[in-house]
Amino acid sequence: MAIRITEPGLATTVQDTGRPGYYHVGIPQGGSMDQLSAEMANALAGNTPAEAVLECTYIGPRFTTDADAVIAVAGAPVDVLVNGTPREQWTRLELAVGDEVSFGMIRAGTRYYIAVQGGIDVPVVLGSRSTYALGAMGGFEGRTLKASDTLDVGTAGSERHASAADFIDESLRPTFAKQITVRVMPGLYDHRLTEEGLDTLFSATWQLTPVADRTGLRYAGPSVSWKPRVQPFGAGSDPSNIVDAGYAIGSIQIPGGKEPIVLHRDAVSGGGYAMVATVISSDMDLLARSAPGTQTTFTPVTMEEALAARAEGKQIRSRIWGSAGQ
Repeated sequence: MAIRITEPGLATTVQDTGRPGYYHVGIPQGGSMDQLSAEMANALAGNTPAEAVLECTYIGPRFTTDADAVIAVAGAPVDVLVNGTPREQWTRLELAVGDEVSFGMIRAGTRYYIAVQGGIDVPVVLGSRSTYALGAMGGFEGRTLKASDTLDVGTAGSERHASAADFIDESLRPTFAKQITVRVMPGLYDHRLTEEGLDTLFSATWQLTPVADRTGLRYAGPSVSWKPRVQPFGAGSDPSNIVDAGYAIGSIQIPGGKEPIVLHRDAVSGGGYAMVATVISSDMDLLARSAPGTQTTFTPVTMEEALAARAEGKQIRSRIWGSAGQ
């Protein structure tokens, strides 16, 4: 079975759970920006959590299938059309050979996910089918999709998870709010901010700018002050510069004390900006759902609180996959 792309959408890529283990050599984990929404689409389609899906940003693709198929769409709210007829998100959709699937404009958020029963079958690169476009690696030829591309679909999911849930309960679905609070752990270089600067970081409301992609998200707001010092050898002249160090995914940098940047799935692995805080893993999906203009507050939490949040996320996933017959 194959999917034939008629129109590619704005930046449609193949993604899965990512390729951890190579960040030390400059290759990010990558994978679906909103991992939970991607997993929900897979659960509905009858796949495992790890099957590759299509990640659609703002404008989705138009495609047909050359065989009967089962798909599901989860994530940002969008009109789903099959042969021009409206269909639902958050449920299983059965397609007949030749059916055309298309999408309207999203009404909130930034991304939604299309899962096909069996998973998108592209070559595995370093343990993942995810597209890392900056490195021209993985996915479909290492790039976003183009018109006339043909994507093979696997066969493993059709029998193994035939008891997949018919829909995802509304209480489990993610929301796409215009005002959010993101939990962070201070460090490693929060000591470089003045007391006033640190207070500003955690008390101000930051607005997501249009400069937001798979590499990172930039925010506008008040200036944040750094402690003056003589920069050490190897660091740049900007007060936010440090001697190069490794970056954690989710790190928050504030070059020049203006416009914080949060590194996301396809971020570089190191550089010369101080990381003043790091978004906890449980809130990375929340960031991925943010559209430009989203009002964001960063709030510090402890390691214990971060681990508790992770445990809550595992419980949600357990409910999803329990309902999908796993």
